Amino acid sequence: MVKILAIDDDEDFCYSIKRIITRLGHEFFSEPTIKDGLGIVEQCDFDLILLDVGLPDGSGLDILPTLKELPSMPEVVIITGEGDAEGAELSILNGAWDYIEKTASTKKISLTVTRVLQYRDERKKTNEMSHVTALKRDSIIGDSPKMKKSLDFVAKAAACDANVLITGETGTGKELFANAVHINSNRYNHELVTIDCASLPENLAENLLFGHKKGVYTGASDNSKGLIEIANKGTLFLDEIGELSLPLQKAFLRVLQERKFRPLGGSKEIKSDFRLVSATNRDLDEMVKNKTFRSDLLFRIRSFHIELPKLSDRDEDIKKLSKHYLDYFCEEQMLDSKGVSSDFFDALKSYDWAGNVRELANTMEHVIIASLNEPTVFPKHLPKHIRIHIAQSKLSESKKETKKSPEYSKDNMPNLSDYRDHVLLNYEKRYLSDLLRSTENIKEACYVSGISRSRLYALLKKHCLNKNS
Repeated sequence: MVKILAIDDDEDFCYSIKRIITRLGHEFFSEPTIKDGLGIVEQCDFDLILLDVGLPDGSGLDILPTLKELPSMPEVVIITGEGDAEGAELSILNGAWDYIEKTASTKKISLTVTRVLQYRDERKKTNEMSHVTALKRDSIIGDSPKMKKSLDFVAKAAACDANVLITGETGTGKELFANAVHINSNRYNHELVTIDCASLPENLAENLLFGHKKGVYTGASDNSKGLIEIANKGTLFLDEIGELSLPLQKAFLRVLQERKFRPLGGSKEIKSDFRLVSATNRDLDEMVKNKTFRSDLLFRIRSFHIELPKLSDRDEDIKKLSKHYLDYFCEEQMLDSKGVSSDFFDALKSYDWAGNVRELANTMEHVIIASLNEPTVFPKHLPKHIRIHIAQSKLSESKKETKKSPEYSKDNMPNLSDYRDHVLLNYEKRYLSDLLRSTENIKEACYVSGISRSRLYALLKKHCLNKNS
């Protein structure tokens, strides 16, 4: 039986919704708070969740991504008493089926529920009928919910011939995903032709893209195929498409519309049946507003959109990724695989990885070089700028912990002076312990903490701590 959950503290509205749901023959549940809602979804699988925005313990929009990543993959409809344009945008971007107001008619709410369940039923049947094969992932590593979602988009993109736009921060693996779309499509036996738009020289662009006929200019002793013709029957990958100049954008637009082009010096147009995949780390919508990217070209290239998550949003994959690159660089250096200390992966997860997977890979290469003749890698082998960041983040956490006041009763309440001394003493020792553990020597500890060498030695002596200079 279909199970539907409403997370809403409006009892009258829940009663009305229950009547609609049960009249349709479905099972209905309701919870009044975010906490209760998250509790019940851990115990029971739901097909549809009706989620209010203004709840007693927070905004329902905050848990929308969590609900969408549940194993049962429920559809979520936002039903709110006070709708607004920003909330509607945020809901759709985070995967909501629809965003409707509670003032909507019973007929509209009933129709929405029916359409959602119809879609869910058809999708389930389609998945069951489909011949499932393993997706060729090449070097794409990770099984976090966000990575699985991105790979699901790859599978859908590979099954059709629509133009694909892949977006994401630098280092998230856009080129790997473009390759995955190609090798899983029915064009995998033909060329994947990559054009780096950021390094495409303006004066040679047309020759590189469209080719030329013999004798069109001095030195053109033979006919030459352009990259677009080479991509015939295969995939044309425009990497960093946001870097294309406006004249080249115009030239590409016509090629995309017609799938035809004329080589330099040619009298006839040539057809090229290519599949287009583009990638960028830039905000193309913002570029359109600033008139640095053509809106008509954006519409053409974004028939299907794959947005890649940054590494900090899928830290479940960090351990697997780092182990992969450690083994890879050991093999490259002709070393045996190394052991990993228990706190190494924890240290990696506390860093923000602004350069994403590419930065992680480069860091693992540094670690292997730093631990070249040692059998085990430790946080100490990480680059200094990462260790400093990790040390500072730990100190920030320590400060947060000291702000948490313990609960006292009149029987164990200390006087204010003793309490202050106790807290400060414990905080100071914990700070120094973290500082020593996270830095390599006294000089570096002074740099990170801002404490002079003489003052640091005095504090270490006070707390019976020591470190060789």
